[in-house]
Amino acid sequence: MYIGRVGGTMVATIKDKTFAGHKLLVVDKLALDGQPTGKYDIAVDIVQAGVGDLVLVMDEGNSARQLLGQEPLGAVRAVIVGIVDRVDVEDER
Repeated sequence: MYIGRVGGTMVATIKDKTFAGHKLLVVDKLALDGQPTGKYDIAVDIVQAGVGDLVLVMDEGNSARQLLGQEPLGAVRAVIVGIVDRVDVEDER
């Protein structure tokens, strides 16, 4: 799992049936300081997130497929499972 920020949407006219009825969002992975890492995922949105939202992403294929009821097969690797209100990181000093 990781925290990310939704950077945009993904549109596909032809896609696997697993994605039917689900929005696909581009999520930038964030470091603990809140800065983008330069890595991203295309994630299935099940919580109605939008561009700019801070989100919690499940990026483990097996767990992601279980959330969508596609176990053991399915073309899903990342699912947005929550919209984050706040993150508190303890100072390491």
